Amino acid sequence: MTDTDSVNGWLCPDWPAPGHVRALVTTRKGGVSRGVYASLNLGAHVGDDPAAVAENRRRLVEAATLPAEPIWLSQVHGLGVAKLSADSKPGIEADAAMTDVPELVCAVLTADCLPVLFCDRSGTRVAAAHAGWRGLAGGVLEATVAAMDTPPEDLHAWLGPAIGPAAFEVGDEVREAFVTRHPVADTAFVPSPAGRWLADLYTLARLRLAACGVHSVHGGGECTVADAQRFYSYRRDGGTGRMASMVWLSR
Repeated sequence: MTDTDSVNGWLCPDWPAPGHVRALVTTRKGGVSRGVYASLNLGAHVGDDPAAVAENRRRLVEAATLPAEPIWLSQVHGLGVAKLSADSKPGIEADAAMTDVPELVCAVLTADCLPVLFCDRSGTRVAAAHAGWRGLAGGVLEATVAAMDTPPEDLHAWLGPAIGPAAFEVGDEVREAFVTRHPVADTAFVPSPAGRWLADLYTLARLRLAACGVHSVHGGGECTVADAQRFYSYRRDGGTGRMASMVWLSR
């Protein structure tokens, strides 16, 4: 799914993006947070020490040689897509961000939800989307594709670390949210031993992307629940930190 970056073991997407499209996914490693947030928690909304989060974000910019600090969103499990410009400020309420401005860093924070990165084949615009099951069922990926204002067949997408199909047990209401709208989504659910369903977010995302015309889809397969050394997981731990999935255009 990925190559491993030399900085802190972070993930570099393995996808056919142009060379000036840069992307990176952090792991737990490389920060100063303690306890359940150890160590590179980048989420300011999860109860961690604000000073530790600020230092973690500073270290991220430095270690990853980012052109600027990411424009952090206020994520609400919705369908909003922020179109970032040079005037954009942190705290925009949205669950995806896109830009065509070089050196603006699109980022989403996750700890089981699926991060999806996008770029166009010519490398003129990029986007990052936060796709928990509610956003995925509601159409956040389709909204992100539409916001990029590019023919879907000209887009690449990459699926980052998320809760895997062996760990994501859900009820009938989650399955129905997908299958009612797209009957083919039935293939992403298998019965669980507890009489519920095991859901495959990666398959669901690929189905939704294919339905709106995006067929160059890469990544998938890293389970946040199964790898406690590298990844935060809300389903596994409850209180926990957040990882960042980022994409930007270099000059």
